[in-house]
Formats: sequence, structure tokens, C-alpha cells
Amino acid sequence: MPKSELMPIGVFSRRSGLTASALRFYADSGVLPPAETDPVTGYRYYGAHQVARATVLRQLREIAMPLAAVEAVLDAGADEASRLLDEHVTKVIDEATAARRKAAVIKSVLGNVTGLPVTALKGPVLADAVEQVLTATAREPGLPVLAGLHIEAGHEAVTLTATDRYRLSTRTLVPADRPRRTWAGTVDGDELRAAVADLRRSVLVRLEAVPHGLRLRAAGAEDRHCRLLPGSFPEYRLMLASLDEVTTRVTVSKQLLLRAVEDHGDERVALHVRDRGTHVRAGDEDAGIRLTATATGQDLLIWFELATLYPAVSTAIGPDVMLDLRGEDQPVTIRSADRGDLTTVVMPVRPGHSA
Repeated sequence: MPKSELMPIGVFSRRSGLTASALRFYADSGVLPPAETDPVTGYRYYGAHQVARATVLRQLREIAMPLAAVEAVLDAGADEASRLLDEHVTKVIDEATAARRKAAVIKSVLGNVTGLPVTALKGPVLADAVEQVLTATAREPGLPVLAGLHIEAGHEAVTLTATDRYRLSTRTLVPADRPRRTWAGTVDGDELRAAVADLRRSVLVRLEAVPHGLRLRAAGAEDRHCRLLPGSFPEYRLMLASLDEVTTRVTVSKQLLLRAVEDHGDERVALHVRDRGTHVRAGDEDAGIRLTATATGQDLLIWFELATLYPAVSTAIGPDVMLDLRGEDQPVTIRSADRGDLTTVVMPVRPGHSA
């Protein structure tokens, strides 16, 4: 290749984002050899066609991929490279999760910190509640509490709540014994999800407050430590208390409603309450699927994002769900038709608009 088409290591360094010392290391490792090396001066020259490989190399190293794996990705086809990337990311996440758990255990024993007993709950019930309520979480920069589960232990009950600001789920549990003390905090949702399998296998789970976290203890199982998230959890009780009066109430089979929503492949679906029944439709010209339902109050056409409505209905307890509607642009309350310990509030959308 003519020298005029090559660039010295300094220029290539600026183009690729790799330092000169890193380029020398990758050249010596055989991952990114220069296009040409001057036999007299030893100067290394790179071609413009190598910039793309160097850039990807830098990006792979930025996600802590080992050099051998980097070389395999660079030399693989697109499908194999994607598989290797997914494999690496999974490993990093697993290692980070394990490190976080171990760090929580270490923090709890430093200085012989003793957990303060809060309450005890039946393990399978707690596991179900965690899975149901965590469907309403979200990851938002600057608002870490939206990715967590807010736990409040009162004198008579334990309340679990999560919200992504467009959907709110809350469930009240009856403790297995009277709570020792009141306690409230927003616990990391990912760490609770990771504990669900252990919770489900435990007859009884005891909750203990520890500095910066919550300890879950069960006989015959390793203690689980879930960290508290920073920030104030939204004042959801004020929101629930300020809801307008219900103008339309619909009771319908949970499975029939879910199936009707599934049959419409659109991002938005509408519930059209009329003639004492309910239609599920996807577009203005779509007659929709008529569902057998019990409806009272005013006729109403109300639209939802599929990603908001579906999990709210699917996590409801029991065969039938009750929807309390307040108008086309007002929050909708979804709960079991015969049990009130799990409540979800979802925001509708206007046709053609996002939530």
C-alpha cells in the first residue's frame, strides 16, 4: 500500500480513539497489527480500512471483554459476534449481581450489625406479590425509586407498591404474625426478583431492617439482602385519594379480556362500553370483539397502550376483573372482582397519542 494512503500511529490514534500505547499492545498481541511497519525506523502505519476494526475493538474493551473474546468477536460473522456479545453481557450481569449480594452480606456483618425484626410473611404469598407488583416498575435516569418496590409494614398489614408514573400497582398482605415495628423503604427491584425462587420455597420469610437495606430470612435458606434505593417514593396515597368518582364499572372475565387484547396486534387498544357490554377494538373502523360483561354507568370509549393495559389485567387475582372508569382521560382502577388486596391504576391515552 502506498505510504500516501497510510497514516502514522498518532493520526490513527485520534481516528480510532485508542492511545498509541494501546495500539502498540494490540499490534504485539496480533489483534490489530499495523498495515505496514518501516523496517528501518520501526514506525507503524495504519490504513483507513482499519479504523472500523479499531473502533469496535475499543468499544468491546470498554465493556470489559477479555482480549481473547475480543479477537473472536472481531473475526466472527455477524450472528456469531452477536451471540458472543450476549454471552459476555450475561456473564458480566451475573457477576455483578453476585458481587452485590456478597457485598450486602459483608456490610450486614461488619461491626456485628443485628437486623431489627419487622414482620413475617408466608413465602409463596410474598413471592407472588413481588412478581405482581414489580410489573409496574421502570428505569428512569435520576429516579432510581421507580425501579424498586416500596414496602410499608404497619401495625396490621404489609403493603407493597410500585409505579412507573403511568401505572401503579399496590398489594396488601396480612402478616403471619403481628409486625414488631413500623417500617418503610424502597427496595431494589432486581434484587427482589432474584430472591423470588427462594421465597416461593420458604414456608415463612422474616423481614429484618438493616442499615441501608432489608434482610429476608427463611429456615434452611441463605439470607437475602436487598439494598434500599435513594430518593423519595411518590406520594401514591394522595393520588389514590384524589381520584374522581367512578362513572362506569365493568366486570369481565380476565382470560376473555386478555385474549381479546392479544388478538389485536396494535400498540393501542380501546375498550368501548355500550349496551351494557364491552367491545375491545384496535382502530376507529374496527368493530372489535364483543365480550360478555357486566357494565353499569355511562357508555364510554377509552384507549390504552397495550404495554400498560395488558400487565395490569394479567396480574389481577382471580377469574374476573373489575374496571372502574372515570372518563376517557382519567386513571382507571383494575382489581379482582372479589378480592381487593391487589389494585392497579393505569393511565389511558388519547387515540394517536402516547401515555
